Amino acid sequence: MSKSRSGSLRTGFIAWVVFFLIALCLWFTFSDSRGPVNLFPYPFVMYLAVMILVGLWQHLSFDNWPLAKVSQPWQGIILTILNVILTFFLIHIVFYRILGLGFNFLSQVNLNEVASAGKTILPNGVTISLKFMTENHFAESAIVSFVLIGFFTYPTIPILFEGWPVLPSNLEQPRAGFAGLGWGSLFTLFCFTILIVPFWGSVYSQQLGTSFGFNASWWNFSGTSHLHWVFGWWEWAIVVLFMTANVWRGKPWSCIKLPQPWKGLLSLTGVITLGYVIGLLCIKIIPLWMPKETIYHLAETDNLIRFLWYHSAEIAGFFLFPFLIYHHYFDDITPFKNKDSWNAFFFRTVVVLILAVANYCFYYYVNFGGWGLGNSHTITQRFIHGESLIWNFWSIIPLLWHIWFFKKWGIKKS
Repeated sequence: MSKSRSGSLRTGFIAWVVFFLIALCLWFTFSDSRGPVNLFPYPFVMYLAVMILVGLWQHLSFDNWPLAKVSQPWQGIILTILNVILTFFLIHIVFYRILGLGFNFLSQVNLNEVASAGKTILPNGVTISLKFMTENHFAESAIVSFVLIGFFTYPTIPILFEGWPVLPSNLEQPRAGFAGLGWGSLFTLFCFTILIVPFWGSVYSQQLGTSFGFNASWWNFSGTSHLHWVFGWWEWAIVVLFMTANVWRGKPWSCIKLPQPWKGLLSLTGVITLGYVIGLLCIKIIPLWMPKETIYHLAETDNLIRFLWYHSAEIAGFFLFPFLIYHHYFDDITPFKNKDSWNAFFFRTVVVLILAVANYCFYYYVNFGGWGLGNSHTITQRFIHGESLIWNFWSIIPLLWHIWFFKKWGIKKS
């Protein structure tokens, strides 16, 4: 158990500033339109998404194997280098060249080659231009969608199911890691098939004509057939899952006194239900503070419901940095002696909510997305073009790497 070097409050504030600045500098280098590389929004969001997914595997599944016994900071440095290598391998080999052999919607390289060759996709002679294929980032977006699902499904096994069915066992790494990765991948593919693939069936049907190969989106009851419906509540399920593992310290699912897998199944049902309920609440209350001009503009273009679901996901994203840093660097500090009490549970929940609201206001009302990230948007349309979700996921990468790979080296002591 690591301890704060100079008290929870001071350590927390130092960590907040340090990791915010690290994330901002890296964002300027690789993503910002004013920076040297300018990868925003694609392929930057694809690389950051896969980096997080690979990091989950390295830490939660393999417990930093084979470097778990290497001293810091070398362990963290080498794991970070491995993460970058594995990220490129997963994208450019596994997705583009292996899965892409059968599923072109997961291979941007294949789609670009098809488009540049001017080949027809369907017997009716429909072709698609290279410009359209590349500007819309079909496969890159599909990979991000896979990671969206995986960011919830892979951690579910160790967090809610407590490693079941792999644990408890005497399996050692890397066998335990591969077993956990296998079960997580099975769950991921199940959810990906149901929640993501139909949307791409809709996209290709709209562009190329009706196909019997993919079903279309089945969630029209939500008011939109777009994938943003999935984003709108799935991101909240992710937040609830990781709040459980962090500032909630296992509550409320720790109250379930059943053996696995029943405890895990009930907890999973509760997390998804709570995520969907919060998503629904968001789409009801967002119009209360949105500029009227924005609402009218979206309503005229029939994009209002789609936007509301996506903005629900963006709101969820503003919780990520606060609850992670509150748990890991502020040490779940509360005025209550028992940190595991219900009073402490509700106190930390309220504090994280306040921090998330402040985070949201800083981005949209102080226009941090514009002057801070080079992601410019006008006052009336900043909510439409803000893309805050990309920044919120990027901002937690240095934080997670320090927690997972560096074991809080330099800021906390063992």
